[in-house]
Amino acid sequence: MGKRIAGTTRGDAERDAVTVEIGFAVLTGALAAALVYGVIAGPAWYFDLPDALRSVAAVAACLAFAARVVRVLWRFPRPGRGPTGRLRGQLPGRRPDTLAGQPSQPGRTSPDS
Repeated sequence: MGKRIAGTTRGDAERDAVTVEIGFAVLTGALAAALVYGVIAGPAWYFDLPDALRSVAAVAACLAFAARVVRVLWRFPRPGRGPTGRLRGQLPGRRPDTLAGQPSQPGRTSPDS
């Protein structure tokens, strides 16, 4: 049974999809942060460079984590929107109301011809 949220019902499958997407965002964000930290702080440890470089690496890792999580979750489709985030049936640069009355297949005058 779905849970009512902001005028829509959210089913179990949709909640599971959101949970998986959040987990994916956090996991890939952590991997990106570890990679950025290793690339910056690794040489600082190996060549015994100043500790300030390790602090810069930590800040860069936090920014990489946040950027990755935001990017993944921002691209996740919301209810009523297609996989690209636009309203379903909306073409780039066109308003949704301009699509009314167009045939479903190019070159045909009506959907059942």
